[in-house]
Amino acid sequence: MDFQYVDKIFQYLAFLFAISVHESAHAWMASRCGDPTAAMLGRITLNPLKHIDPIGTVVLPLLALFTPGLPLFGWAKPTPVNPRNFKDPVRDDILTSVAGPVSNAILVLFSLLILAVLSKVGDGGQVVKALTQGYLVDAGLLTPLALIFYDLMLINVVLGIFNLIPVPPLDGSHVLRHFLGDSARVIYDRMGMIGLMVLVFFGGRFLGALITPVIHLVNGILLRV
Repeated sequence: MDFQYVDKIFQYLAFLFAISVHESAHAWMASRCGDPTAAMLGRITLNPLKHIDPIGTVVLPLLALFTPGLPLFGWAKPTPVNPRNFKDPVRDDILTSVAGPVSNAILVLFSLLILAVLSKVGDGGQVVKALTQGYLVDAGLLTPLALIFYDLMLINVVLGIFNLIPVPPLDGSHVLRHFLGDSARVIYDRMGMIGLMVLVFFGGRFLGALITPVIHLVNGILLRV
């Protein structure tokens, strides 16, 4: 069975699920901290339709998936947050911001657990080992099942680490800005999308240096289970 296109579909489905969990986590934590804005808009949900950005969630990811050489890149509709509703503006802004990457970390651990279980079933060990080395072994239903959880794991590794980078408007910037002086914070906030675009288009080596070791780590764990 040729899993090439199946893998592309699985990557996109994993991406949709990952961003839905990520944005729901932001909305849920904001609500817990006193800001009901996102909750009132129905953003505490795993329904991807509530989180879709036409360009970032549909056009760019699908273009990347079906264009050889292009990495998967995209984003969800930002979760609306009104910091004036927070009980403790600094603490709650940080908690709301890191809730997204934490949710990605939880999905990585969940995927690892499922893959560890699958590796003990039939030829599952061979399938999982093959995935960590970049190829596929046809073992019937075990192969697509392991593949979708492997894709889910990798995508959440990337999303979690990427969003923790302290470049506006990524989640990490909402942590760093609270440790800056007033004048520096104004300049930092004004960076807007400029810093992000520079990171995306010229920071390939930097991103690889952050993400690749974590991927090696989770692959190493799977090879040892």
